[in-house]
Parts: sequence; structure tokens; C-alpha cells
Amino acid sequence: MPAQPTHKSLLVNGIDLSITEQGQGPLVILCHGFPELGRSFRYQLAALAEAGFRAVAPDMRGYGRSDAPADSAAYSIFHLVGDIVALVHALAEERAYLVGHDWGASVVWSAAWMRPDMFPAVVGISVPARPRSPQPPLQSLAAEGYSDLYWMYFQEPGVAEAEFERDVEDTLRRLMLAPQRDNGLRVPAGTGFLDGMRAPSALPAWLPHADLDALANEFRRTGFRGGLNWYRNIDRNWELTAPFQGAVVRQPALFIAGTRDPLIGGPAGAAALAQLPQVVPGLRRQLLIEGAGHYVNEERADEVNAALIAFLRGL
Repeated sequence: MPAQPTHKSLLVNGIDLSITEQGQGPLVILCHGFPELGRSFRYQLAALAEAGFRAVAPDMRGYGRSDAPADSAAYSIFHLVGDIVALVHALAEERAYLVGHDWGASVVWSAAWMRPDMFPAVVGISVPARPRSPQPPLQSLAAEGYSDLYWMYFQEPGVAEAEFERDVEDTLRRLMLAPQRDNGLRVPAGTGFLDGMRAPSALPAWLPHADLDALANEFRRTGFRGGLNWYRNIDRNWELTAPFQGAVVRQPALFIAGTRDPLIGGPAGAAALAQLPQVVPGLRRQLLIEGAGHYVNEERADEVNAALIAFLRGL
């Protein structure tokens, strides 16, 4: 049996980053998304350790026990990738395999084309890599009639925070367990993001009450502003990444998603999946797990773990 996970805080890139670590061997860093914590990879940490890897899952900048700078500009993609680069060094390593879910996938794809020397292989979960758009994303979406997309709703500081923090456990239940929203990811004027989302009363096996309580307790303590600040850098990230226009991921890569994930649904999601081999010419496998939703690494941990370990062992 692999050693039990350990927890500690490291000074990286000017902030304290809280990490969970398990196992010994080649380093694998797992980057979570919104609204979760490093513990969302609890099933992967144990499996990777058992398979002979050193698995490390940080609470990303703005989350959990890690620092959450007050300035929203401190959450740009350069800060987020910089945190992972600095974490590799703080762990006394030179390279790491990266795994990212949701926003963490965006960090992983960006890290792959910013620092191919340091990240020799990557795994994206739920969010496919996309080419840099010709115009600022929020501006483009508004011009295309998507001014009520949830990205827009998250822009004004305090609005989404107030909605999500009224009842944190209910928010997490809706975000993680509610069926796909009837209006997709749009938030019409006068409504909130959670409106119309009704989570089942019983928790699924992959999210025991103890795990939901731990997640809710952290967000009650920290609030949601740190995570929401990632969204408030979408157009800033576009500006900062101008030097990487046309960059692709040539390293070996794996993409995993659930077929019921709204982020790969609809015309935009289908287009992103079709385009993925051009954006990631190193793509070795695209695994779509039938019937799984957005939190596929927790919902269908055995299938995700098998694919992840097979990919890493095959490098």
C-alpha cells in the first residue's frame, strides 16, 4: 500500500500554496478547477501513488488553504502557470507531468506551450485546448449574442459571490450535482446562475457527505472570490498571450471528458473537440466517458485512473 497523503504549505511565486502529496516516483501535478480544491483529485492521488508516481494536488491560487491575493489582476494565466513552475522547483524537481480539470485544464494547456521544457506530457479533463481567438473572448461573445453567458455574470465583483455564499452547501450541491441547465450556461437578466438548478437530495457514491462537508467548510471560510477572479482575467489573458498566437501542444497529451459535460456540448463544444488534434498535435487519445458529467474524475474515477495511468506509463 502507498503511504498516506501528507499536507504542507510551500512558498511559491510569492504566495503560500497548500498541497497534498502522495507516493514516490515521477512527479505528477494535478490542477483543479472551479469550484473545488486539491482534494477533488483524492481518487487520483491514491491511484497514482499505487502506480509508482509522486502525485501532488495543490489548492490553486485563491482556493482553500492557499493564498488569495486581493487584486483580481493577480490571477492571470501567467500567475497561474508561474505557480506551477515554481511548485516544481519547490519540490526539488526539474520536470512534471501535468493533469488539469476544468480551469485547471486551461492552466495545463497553457503551461504546455509556455514551458515545453518543463512539462513533457499533459492531461486535460473536461476543457479541450482551444486556439487563441482573434479578438478578446468576452467582446467576441457579446458581439455574437452571448452577453448573458455565465462568464459575463461572473465579471462584476460581488454579484456571483453574494449568490453562491448565501448557502454554500446548497450552492455546491447545485453546481456539482444538478442536471444540465435548460438554458445551458446562460444567465438571463434578473436571474442568478443557480436559478433553475435543483440538485438531488441524495448524494451519489462518488461524493460522500464527509467530502461535501469538507469542501463546503472551506468555501464558507474563504468565500468564492478567489476562484471567480480567474474568470475576471479572461480578456486580460487574451492580451497577455499575444506572443503565443498559433502555439500548439506538441507533447504527448490525453483528453478526457464525460459525454454529459455541458462544456463539450452544443455546437461550440463539438467544434472544440473536432479541432483538438490540430491544437494539440501531440494528442494520443481522446476519451469520452459515456453518461458522465463535468466532474468525471470523481464520478468515474476508476475509468479515469486507468486511462491516466496507461497514458503515463506509456510515455
